[in-house]
This record gives sequence, C-alpha cells and structure tokens, in this order.
Amino acid sequence: MSYLNDEFFSRLETLALNLRADLAGFFGGKHLVKTYGQTVEFADYREYMLGDDIRRIDWNLYSRFERFYIKLFTDERQMHVRVFLDCSASMGKESPKKGAYAVATAAALGFLAIHNTDKVSFKLMKGERCEDPFGIMFGKRTFFDVVRRLEGVPFEGDTDLGAAVTGCADIGSSDGLAVIISDFFTDSDWKKAVDYLLYKKQQVLLVQVLSPEEIDPLYVGRVHLMDAESEDLADPRNMRLRITRGMQQAYEDALKYLIGEVGSYCRMRGADFISVRCDTPIEKMLFEELLKVGIME
Repeated sequence: MSYLNDEFFSRLETLALNLRADLAGFFGGKHLVKTYGQTVEFADYREYMLGDDIRRIDWNLYSRFERFYIKLFTDERQMHVRVFLDCSASMGKESPKKGAYAVATAAALGFLAIHNTDKVSFKLMKGERCEDPFGIMFGKRTFFDVVRRLEGVPFEGDTDLGAAVTGCADIGSSDGLAVIISDFFTDSDWKKAVDYLLYKKQQVLLVQVLSPEEIDPLYVGRVHLMDAESEDLADPRNMRLRITRGMQQAYEDALKYLIGEVGSYCRMRGADFISVRCDTPIEKMLFEELLKVGIME
C-alpha cells in the first residue's frame, strides 16, 4: 500500500513547519530568528557603535537628531529536518499499512521541509545503528527520487532507539527539527534518544504510529502469540495462552500507560508528541494533530 502520489503532495503545499527556537543553521531559508541579519526586510534601529558598518547608518535620522543610528534587518535561516524512522518488524512486517503510514508521515514532513527551502534527511534506525543511505536533500527532484526508494525500506528485526539516535553522527546543534517515528513498543531506552536530541538543542517531535489491531485487539480464546521482532520460537516473548477479559483489560491499561508515559516525558522535557492510528487520514493527522502541538503553521 502507498499513500504517496502527486495528489498527496499537492495537498501539503499550503502548510509549513514551525520552529519555536532560534536557529544556528545556514542563511537563505524562510525561518525568521530573533537575531538581526542581512535580509532586505527592515526590523529596527539602534545607536551606532564603534566597529559597525558605516554603510548601514541612516543619514536621515542623523540630520534630525545629530546622532548616528544604524538600520537593523531581519535574519532568516534554513533549518535541517531529520526524520528518524523506526525500521523494526513491529512497524510494518505484520501490518503493511502501518509501515506505509509511517513512511508517508516521514515523506510528508520531508516534503514540507523541501517545499519551504529547508534541508531534510531520513535516518533509518535498525538494531543499534542509524543508517543514512540518502544523504541530505535540498531540491524536489532529489527528494522524490529518494521517496520512491524509501517506500521499499524493509521492516525487520528490532531497534534500540536510544543507541541508534545517540550513535548518529550527523546531528548539528540548534539547526532544526528532529522527528522520531515509531510505535515505541520497545524495551530499549527511548528516553535516551529524546534527551540526546534535546542536548543537541534540536526541536523534538515524537510520532507514535499504531495499528487498529494494536489499539483494540480482537483476540479471544486460545491463541499463539508471536513477537514480530523475534525469530526464535523459544523466545519467552512468544507464548500460547488463553485470552481472557482480564488479559484484554490489562493490555488496554498497559497501552494507555505507555502512551501516557511518552506524552508526559515529552511535556516535561519540552518536546512534542502525538499518537496516531494508521487508519487516520494522513491529512487529518497533519492538519489537526500537528497543528495542535504547534509543529505546523
């Protein structure tokens, strides 16, 4: 299943990513920062100081006040959007729609960056590694070539989110937005990944993608449960058991606790978090959920 087509991307052209913190990235983007720069848009005046560029002195003000003032202009920067995609088996091996939804979310965020003259890179988290097979993208032609390849990414094995993110070499400081797309069904230390990105002064967004079956499982009676990320039949995560109403309630409570824990940790640390079902229209997720947390504008 694929969500990615011309119609999908055309609907995104009215949106833009919103960065709340100041950027230390490259000039030439569209994100206004609080520092002053060299654009043509006037911002303010301040009194001349030794060492200032005398070409910026406003001589009209000098003729009125007999004091030197220089013009200040707005500064616009280009941000780098890094999308970390969890490629573990639970993200798509048994639920292709879930995997396709995660890829479409990554592609949508990447498109918004490219469309607004920002940079984007896709980081594929596999095991303890963070692969970067596509490099940094600037233009739409390169981006769409990469998106076609991204659709073929396999979901297999497990992922250590903390080790994968902290082991990623290409993470600058104060230069953009870092997005982790995962179901967060992991024993690994995902909090370590969040803390590391915040330490690097990135704006952080966590997107949890869940399938309808994971939110509301319909299993009853005797079943053989196999962990999607385990290939060993003797793994204790694989088991035969009889599903009771008590077990269903325990699962619902555990899932609610997980979602609450991720959301609470993000709020405490100043990161953003949304949890979405993969049967939710992509546009609803973008136009409603991400607008609510302030990532879109």
